[in-house]
Amino acid sequence: MRKIFIIVVFVQVLMVSCSKEESGYEPKPLSLEIPSNFPEIVYDLENNPLTEEGVALGKALFYEGKLSANNAIPCAFCHEQAFAFTHHGHTLSHGVNGGIGFRNTPPIQNMAFQKEFMWDGAATHLDLQPIIPLTSEIEMGETLSNVIDKLKADTYYKQQFSKAFEDGEINSSNMLKALSQFMITMVSGNSKYDKYIRNEDGITLTQEELNGLEIFQNKCASCHATDFFSDQSYRNTGLPINPKLNDKGRYVIFENQDDLYKFKVPSLRNIEVTAPYMHDGRFSTLEAVLDFYDSGMVDNGNVEESLKREDGSFGITLSTSEKESLIAFLKTLTDNEFLNDERFSEY
Repeated sequence: MRKIFIIVVFVQVLMVSCSKEESGYEPKPLSLEIPSNFPEIVYDLENNPLTEEGVALGKALFYEGKLSANNAIPCAFCHEQAFAFTHHGHTLSHGVNGGIGFRNTPPIQNMAFQKEFMWDGAATHLDLQPIIPLTSEIEMGETLSNVIDKLKADTYYKQQFSKAFEDGEINSSNMLKALSQFMITMVSGNSKYDKYIRNEDGITLTQEELNGLEIFQNKCASCHATDFFSDQSYRNTGLPINPKLNDKGRYVIFENQDDLYKFKVPSLRNIEVTAPYMHDGRFSTLEAVLDFYDSGMVDNGNVEESLKREDGSFGITLSTSEKESLIAFLKTLTDNEFLNDERFSEY
């Protein structure tokens, strides 16, 4: 009888193993396509390799209201695809119970190429970034433990986590890794500018766009560097202090006086659709942004020295025609393929 029992158990284990293989529970590796004009990625894929199942789970979680306290505010509430995953038309982010944040929602794009996240660099790893809005009382207002409990009670997520991760565990580590996998795939690199630079599809720039590119390279590229269009540094650009917010920028992270009113230099990709602009959404148009750089900067005590003119004032001198050409060029950075890519949409 003992031999028969051992044989039966062995057969049952073998059947379970075979059924997992047949059901496709082994995660399928997914390659990340990097545009040839892009820098190397920063994110370490060895610690969280992309898989079809992991990305699919991350996408489901991105659009899942259960990640918030009222089960109605998913990540996608503030990050709308048509606007490069920003909160279109809102100066500041909104959240549960009508809560209003104190900063403008940044876009989600090309995250694998970034070293730090948020306007002040509060998150130093992509896997950790979602914790900030998820646990913020004025954004999603939840706790990691509550979110995990809700996901564990959902049959769909039991299946999806078992497909996406070897241990199949529904825990915060796997949840955050899945979200990262989805965000890593959000690569925006097929704008008119990109195709022009890569000599693809016979794309050319108009004379006005070319003029704008030259002006940009001479007057903007020291901060908005490389084809990522950001050097990922933190700078004080002389914005008048908003008395209602008194946002001190990166200073709040280390309380270093040299960081006072410094904010991360944003990428300019898809800038045409990500209004309003600046960390507090104070400017509603690109024209207003350029007017500010031309004649609206103030000396708040820690302004970027490279922005100082010979007469001691701060600003970037731009004529009306230069502003028009710059905006024409900036619009070539709009990646409509990215904005309409079904891989990133909810349905």
